[in-house]
Amino acid sequence: MLLIFMSSDKSLGQRPEWIKAKACDSSQFEHTHNVIKSNGLRTVCEEALCPNICKCWTNKSATFLIMGDVCTRTCGFCNIKSGCPSEPDLSESDRIVKAVSDLELKYVVVTSVTRDDLPDGGASRFASVISSIKKSLPDTKVEVLVPDFKEDGDAVRSVISAGPDVFAHNIEVVKKLHSKVKGFPSDYDMSLRVLKMAKEMLEGIITKTGLIVGVGETDSDVLNAIEDVAANNVNILTIGQYLTPTTYHYPIARYVTVEEFSAYARYGEKLGINVIAGPLVRSSYNAVEAYEQACHWK
Repeated sequence: MLLIFMSSDKSLGQRPEWIKAKACDSSQFEHTHNVIKSNGLRTVCEEALCPNICKCWTNKSATFLIMGDVCTRTCGFCNIKSGCPSEPDLSESDRIVKAVSDLELKYVVVTSVTRDDLPDGGASRFASVISSIKKSLPDTKVEVLVPDFKEDGDAVRSVISAGPDVFAHNIEVVKKLHSKVKGFPSDYDMSLRVLKMAKEMLEGIITKTGLIVGVGETDSDVLNAIEDVAANNVNILTIGQYLTPTTYHYPIARYVTVEEFSAYARYGEKLGINVIAGPLVRSSYNAVEAYEQACHWK
């Protein structure tokens, strides 16, 4: 049995029932775990303490984390380690293909730590993973969740040219809090430009972004962010509650209600965006369903 632990914010009191941690006991969960570990792979599900790991792994779904588990940036909300990463493992693509095959996945999400130390920000590694999956498992859809590549057009083009089915990059936080929560060199407007760039490079590509709430924003701030996403022709938006990994991370300012999340979703959908919003929603939550819905809307 796995018990997911998520630290509490004492200043806000006990967490609401709708975001309580859940226990997991499933043979399929163990199978997913064993496949990932036997292939020497990492997942953001574990590294970022995702609250949906039980549900996703039981359903044979996982978000693979490439290029190590050390990030070159320090974001106040993130549980992934920061520091000086090691060189990327060039065999990683083959091992991901094997894991995808072992798990019989028809939809794969691949993300990474941010690698500002690499000349292309790691774009070539994303391209390699996409190409390897497409070559060996042509019926499998691939979603990539990439860093901003410091707005390097060649890096974005390298990823797009490999043929992902979904190109995702998260704005993460509303504009007025972006520099405070994420910090330099991350930039809200730059993230939107990267998403727009991808859309312009390949007609028909589905783009996706994610937003966390509960860090001090107002409803108006969230609605403005949704408008910005729509203005840049992004197809899919995820909105979820921020849950601080430890007491050393950026503090939670509020718990957003289920009703508020529903209102955000309705607003986005009026603007033509497929919105997945809820307390435990994360970037790759219900990724297959979001992709299929976006395809239907196109």
